[in-house]
Amino acid sequence: MTAESTLAEIAAALYAGPPDDFVAVRNAHAKAASDRDVAQRVRALRKPSVAAWVVNVFARERSDELGEALQLAAELREAQADLDAQALAQLGRQRRALTIRLAKEAADLAASRGERITPATLDAVQQTINAAFFDPDAAAAVASGRLIRELRASSALPLEMDALVAGGLTGAAPPPADELSERRQRRQAERAVHDAEEELAGAERDLAKAESDRSEANRRAEEFSARIGELEAELERTRHEHDRARSDIDAADQSVAMISEQVSRAERSVHEMRHALDE
Repeated sequence: MTAESTLAEIAAALYAGPPDDFVAVRNAHAKAASDRDVAQRVRALRKPSVAAWVVNVFARERSDELGEALQLAAELREAQADLDAQALAQLGRQRRALTIRLAKEAADLAASRGERITPATLDAVQQTINAAFFDPDAAAAVASGRLIRELRASSALPLEMDALVAGGLTGAAPPPADELSERRQRRQAERAVHDAEEELAGAERDLAKAESDRSEANRRAEEFSARIGELEAELERTRHEHDRARSDIDAADQSVAMISEQVSRAERSVHEMRHALDE
């Protein structure tokens, strides 16, 4: 076991222990340390603020829940890097809800150990958990369980880990290198599938509309075809009636001519008879 790992283990137990016993327990660990350098560094450990202690207790006893929060933090930072507005909005809502819930649980856990948690302390705890959503170093500091003081999202970056985390973060297990990249690729693939599905749905709607238009055009064409047939039959009847009317005109013309000749002969006969009568 290295001096660094020994110091980290001592600090992890010390910073989640009862605040009132901090100095006595710290000095006892320093006295019991076999390594002089470790003993000096243990003796130099500073007592955490109340808010930092609350977060340390939570990190030690609710590591799964805190891990969920820190995973969401990584996804939020990734979404910010990708400028994914939809993911940002969703993750932002989850972040706020989860931060409030975790801070309340951490305060309740600390209160169950006899510590009085004021509204100001609860606000500092919430600010500390919230800070982990904006910076990976802050997330690592919160997860260490060895915070010396609370954090804020507006804290200057990069963070001074030696001033924030007892024993520093040397030897802390780094997150899987490919995890965020894999999630980014999966989200990009999901977005591509979503876009393709929307494009397919749009094409299917366009196809249904085109088929409906074609069906309507066919119906109208059939109606007009039937109307054309009716009009052609009526035209044929009209032409036949026209031809009969022309024949009747010809017959009437002949009759008029013949009767007109008869009238002319009758008029001459009347004229001759009147002339003879006068003589």
